[in-house]
Amino acid sequence: MELYELKQTLETNKKKLKALGDSLDLAKLKEEIAAFEERQADEHFWDDPQSAQRLIRENNTKKELYDTYFKNEAAIEDLLAMCDDLNKAYDEDLFALLNEEYGDVLKNFEDYEIKVLLSNDYDHSNAILEIHPGAGGTESQDWAQMLFRMYQRYAQKSGYSFEVLDYQDGDEAGMKSCSVLIKGDLAYGYLKGETGVHRLVRISPFDASGRRHTSFASVEITPEFNNEIEINIDDKDLEVDTMRSSGAGGQHINKTDSAVRIKHIPTGIVVFSQTERSQILNRERCMTMLKSKLYQRAIIEKENQMKALKGEQKSIEWGSQIRSYIFCPYTLVKDHRTNYEEGNVDKVMDGDINDFIFAYLKSQI
Repeated sequence: MELYELKQTLETNKKKLKALGDSLDLAKLKEEIAAFEERQADEHFWDDPQSAQRLIRENNTKKELYDTYFKNEAAIEDLLAMCDDLNKAYDEDLFALLNEEYGDVLKNFEDYEIKVLLSNDYDHSNAILEIHPGAGGTESQDWAQMLFRMYQRYAQKSGYSFEVLDYQDGDEAGMKSCSVLIKGDLAYGYLKGETGVHRLVRISPFDASGRRHTSFASVEITPEFNNEIEINIDDKDLEVDTMRSSGAGGQHINKTDSAVRIKHIPTGIVVFSQTERSQILNRERCMTMLKSKLYQRAIIEKENQMKALKGEQKSIEWGSQIRSYIFCPYTLVKDHRTNYEEGNVDKVMDGDINDFIFAYLKSQI
């Protein structure tokens, strides 16, 4: 990289780092860290060990975000100073050293960028994935199953567990719906941007004429409810039905005669579970899913309020078409929010979606 290009990139990253610091509100973060350290010295701090451990983890995360900001700032300033020295008197050895250190500084900055973007408490939650095919019968049901497999492969590659909560087989192929728990640190944080409508364009394997078809499926990602967060639900607001499990389910579900469906009347949210052996356990699973959905609504409301306070015009379009997967007449996967694209469709469908995830997260700065 030429010296001018290298300096321009450093200047750009310096501005990005400043934006990250503003989003963290470093002055407030410093006050919170100091206040916690005073609280930790209180003789009653360890009365509730579980709560104490949680508070320590939260404070350690804050300290790391705070300290690493200034480490990145100092590293970028040092390299910019080297650029100025080289402009005054070019030295081959110094330029080689600059290039070598630049790679490390850039990598550290990118890692920090992701940590800041995933610094909300709920980002560390497990993720509940739901997939529903759009109109189009077998075509869209097959597409929904292809997405199911894509996220299953992603979870495997990321070291996350993939626990099927509910799976309804399609009439001829694919599936009618599914609910999956993806367990692991930051599962929700990484996957939250996958919520939306996913569009497929391909030559249909179900069309004898070999015509091109467009199919749609919706993906919803919610954080699994955290028991440390209080969400109260009044029993009178619930409509509870029990039934026999429906759909063959194959290897995805346990056979059970105790399926439970719960509707939250004020919001219209409906949850269903048939994977557990008993009605009691399925009801508990439903209540966890319902609380997770209500938790998600609260998150969205909070984020929208913050954006309004900051004067931002961009809204979170959770239900909009976010990505197209084109198999024919050419191969391309394109995210319409970030314009990030990948020509190797097979690679993406095999669960390699990290570049799309990171592009989305960085676009939120």
